[in-house]
Amino acid sequence: MDTFIHYGLAAGMQAWRDSGLEVTEANAERIGVIVGSGIGGLPRIEETQVEYLAKGPRRISPFFVPGSLINLISGHLSIAYGMKGPSYAVVSACTTGLHCIGDAARLIEYGDADVMVAGGAESTVSPLCIGGFAAMRALSTRNDDPQTASRPWDRDRDGFVLGEGAGVLVLEEYEHAKKRGARIYGELAGYGMSSDAHHITAPDKDGPRRGVLNALRNGGLNADDIQYVNAHGTSTPLGDKNETDALKLAP
Repeated sequence: MDTFIHYGLAAGMQAWRDSGLEVTEANAERIGVIVGSGIGGLPRIEETQVEYLAKGPRRISPFFVPGSLINLISGHLSIAYGMKGPSYAVVSACTTGLHCIGDAARLIEYGDADVMVAGGAESTVSPLCIGGFAAMRALSTRNDDPQTASRPWDRDRDGFVLGEGAGVLVLEEYEHAKKRGARIYGELAGYGMSSDAHHITAPDKDGPRRGVLNALRNGGLNADDIQYVNAHGTSTPLGDKNETDALKLAP
């Protein structure tokens, strides 16, 4: 299977272990998984194409397709633990993990689950992916000084640096968590989405502005209540400025 699935499984298993929960015959249908990936198995697709061109279609692994599908992180976690609740993946580029968490929270809110494993994973460091982002001029070209290449909001920023990894958490209905004495790290107060419907690569600040406002409204909060902002920060000249402008306009 592709590396992004390995990352997602490792993070998901760590999160599940940390939660202290166990799947039983009684609760299995109330526990689900939503873990996605923005790009998925591109490295595996690239490797398989090379193998196909060199040796023909008979050398393609029967595990190629299931080893590349984005929903297979959720699928493998469901199988590993016997979780029989909702199981799928969201694919929305850089916001994939957040959308998975938001969807998971709403499934709990709607009464479709008591517990959801949610998050995202990515592993795209391959010649094809690097070449694609380089062609878009989205990557930093500061190859002579890699330690300072990623510099979001710096006036000399010139693009991002590709990385790999996963982030997964366990969401649980509040009273359900309290009843079992769970160690609660935090509460998800609100969730908001939007679309700027503007351009494929050049963002418009109105989209993220409305996303922030929708999250505040959903959580019953004011802008003054927020003490920390975890921003996108792509280290691109246009992206960072747009995000800053959107945050300033949000209140």
